[in-house]
Amino acid sequence: MQPSSSNSLAQYALVTGNYWAFTLTDGALRMLVVLHFYSLGYDAFSIALMFLFYELFGVVTNLLGGYFGAWVGLNRIMNIGLGLQIVALCMLLVSPHMLTVAWVMAAQALSGIAKDLNKMSAKSAVKLLVPSNQSTSLYRAVALLTGSKNTLKGVGFFMGGALLGSVGFTSSILIMVASLSIVWLFSLVLLKTDLGRHKHKPNIALLLSKSVAINRLSGARLCLFAARDVWFVVALPVYLAQQLSWEHWQVSSFLAMWVIGYGLVQIMAPVLTQKPHQKTLTHTLILAHKSAFKWQSMLSVIPVFIAYGLYMQWQASVVLILGLGVFGIVFAVNSSLHSYLILAMSTKDKVAMDVGFYYMANACGRLLGTVLSGFVFLQFGFIACLLLSTLLVVFAAFITYGLAKPVPINS
Repeated sequence: MQPSSSNSLAQYALVTGNYWAFTLTDGALRMLVVLHFYSLGYDAFSIALMFLFYELFGVVTNLLGGYFGAWVGLNRIMNIGLGLQIVALCMLLVSPHMLTVAWVMAAQALSGIAKDLNKMSAKSAVKLLVPSNQSTSLYRAVALLTGSKNTLKGVGFFMGGALLGSVGFTSSILIMVASLSIVWLFSLVLLKTDLGRHKHKPNIALLLSKSVAINRLSGARLCLFAARDVWFVVALPVYLAQQLSWEHWQVSSFLAMWVIGYGLVQIMAPVLTQKPHQKTLTHTLILAHKSAFKWQSMLSVIPVFIAYGLYMQWQASVVLILGLGVFGIVFAVNSSLHSYLILAMSTKDKVAMDVGFYYMANACGRLLGTVLSGFVFLQFGFIACLLLSTLLVVFAAFITYGLAKPVPINS
């Protein structure tokens, strides 16, 4: 039964607010860990290892989370994610001598599970709360959710660096635990209990039974996010601190402004990419696939230009600021297009499992990019990370090219 528009709007607001609160702590925690442990003398690869389980567990979480979301309801999955994030933050409140790489990896593993449960349930909920056959509304809703989330993630980056510089690591964690606990209690009480829940237990065999189109879109997503994280996650903040001698607050502020701008562009993506007079969902999808290929092709050249500027020893800070700005705009449009496409291509009775499978590929890309970011930077330098990014975007564009044709859609 289609929920009433007022009820759907209220639930969408709850889902979005829940997602926003989680994202603030997730972004702040990422920056706290990177900067705190770099200041303690850990190298780039050791810091990357701290996020290894964060991404690795995300792979499994997205796959199984979609199944359990269809079984017990998306609200329960979202609330479990919030609860696990609180536990992960509490794990970092131990005495400093216990904050080893292994311990932080364990805490980040729990945080990775929490983040992907929260994200998968939030994005699946959008498909269920937007009226059927309204592709424009769906695109705008997912762009708003994704873009606002990333804007707040940037605020979280800034918050992490500011908290670290002002009150220290432990006090910063305590502040986030208290804030997120309040949000969690509201979510437990107010979020609709049957959102996305199947009447019957879903068949677990359907987890890997995907259409060719969803498989290809997932493969492109993997390459796309590996291309971003291979230089952005670890290599860039360490390069800024190590080579350009930036202070913690400068690194976190710069990355925060980038992610905030990235999120704002994601919100505007429907305006930048949609064509007028699209009569059918299938027609909309064909144009969206073609648009994704075009924007990925544009994205592939940007890291090369940044690498060239650094190789020629132009003013590094100017090259990075301008290059990252252009990269962020183009990547944001790509990301919004992908987030829309997976929801539009998913069927309502399988949306949780389809989205879970898709974001499993996303987590694989982040995992690959994170590990390569630390390893390639340590062994070959920052320019090598940029060149590898270009190669990965080319792979994503090649995979997406095959989707720019009619695909069977079941609403």
